Amino acid sequence: MPAVPAQEPIRHDGAIVIGGGPAGLMAAEMLAGQGLPVDVYDAMPSVGRKFLMAGKGGMNITHSEAAEAFLRRYGARADRIGPLLDSFDADKLRAWVHGLGIDTFVGSSGRVFPTDMKAAPLLRAWLHRLRESGVRIHVRHRWIGFGAPIDGWHVLRFATRDGEIEVAARAVVLALGGGSWARLGSDGAWLPMLAARGIDVAPLRPANCGFDLAWNEVFRAQHAGEPVKSVAIGITTVDGTALQRQGEFVISETGIEGSLVYALSAPIRDLIETHGFAVITVDLAPGRSPEDVAAEVSRPRGSRSVSSHLQSRLGITGVKARMLREVLTKEAMHDPVALAAAIKALPLRLVRARPIDEVISTAGGVRFEAMDDRLMLTALPGVFCAGEMLDWEAPTGGYLLTACFASGRVAGSGAVAYLRG
Repeated sequence: MPAVPAQEPIRHDGAIVIGGGPAGLMAAEMLAGQGLPVDVYDAMPSVGRKFLMAGKGGMNITHSEAAEAFLRRYGARADRIGPLLDSFDADKLRAWVHGLGIDTFVGSSGRVFPTDMKAAPLLRAWLHRLRESGVRIHVRHRWIGFGAPIDGWHVLRFATRDGEIEVAARAVVLALGGGSWARLGSDGAWLPMLAARGIDVAPLRPANCGFDLAWNEVFRAQHAGEPVKSVAIGITTVDGTALQRQGEFVISETGIEGSLVYALSAPIRDLIETHGFAVITVDLAPGRSPEDVAAEVSRPRGSRSVSSHLQSRLGITGVKARMLREVLTKEAMHDPVALAAAIKALPLRLVRARPIDEVISTAGGVRFEAMDDRLMLTALPGVFCAGEMLDWEAPTGGYLLTACFASGRVAGSGAVAYLRG
């Protein structure tokens, strides 16, 4: 560990924000908007790197669905996320984006995007406005822990290219991200540092992730990277609740991934943690009833092969047909009852989630019970937390970003009240 520097800490009369993602920058905006000096520190060479990466396939800012349905996306933490969204919901977020000069539109799935689908113009406009309001940004400053407090001020230690420095402030907002995509700055290194200060934290767990299963080598070689479209996945959760979602997923080198899998990743992960595996069922013909499928499969096929019969009667071909052969025995493929049942509920046994560093987001982090309603740590008055480092999770579709923005807004407002209180 680097030696503690001999010089006096750099004192900030206002607040410091550690983490230059959406939550941290929003907290800085709230502070600067009240005329308070703000310094943002980030470990990377530039801020917003994970935000930019998330926008590579189209910057999904938020979602347009009704508030009640929107809130349900946060699962067991909906009661904690709800008050944050009360201050900054999807509509307010969209209006905020418009205020930066960026137009948005609602896609066919209900997701909200910038008109140009890009994250970079939004981030550039935001950073320009922040700097114009007096926010100072310090990059390549990696937070490595707390120093001894001075006169009630919090002292933060940073590793820089020129050695270690200490910075002191009365109010601090931590917005350090989760544990995924460490190369972009979110490495979860903060968790043991907070735990050592008596902060109640939950272990980080993969969320919005793919899962491993034992594909046949030939199947993997032929179909890895191929989408499986117009299907539904069913699962029975740990508490016995039956869930089903329709959409598409992708065959990966190690198993399955993609939007439909991510939507169910939390209950799948929980099943694996409880039982060591999870069995999902894939409905390969979600638009057809079980009776209809059974009737079509049972029709005489003459000299045609099973594959040709399935293609002509049910439109099942390509990777869907190969998945059936991957799971069923040769005898079952020729048994109309077994084949029809598998088409409507093909079982896949998933054995592990993908490693945290390659997943989209993480669950776990600072428990809400360790904070007050302003997101201030009760054990460290004047220190606030925001963003993905809090113990919550949500599916992709704009829900992650919306809650990150909202939590940053609440934490920043809380820091303002603390400094003035």
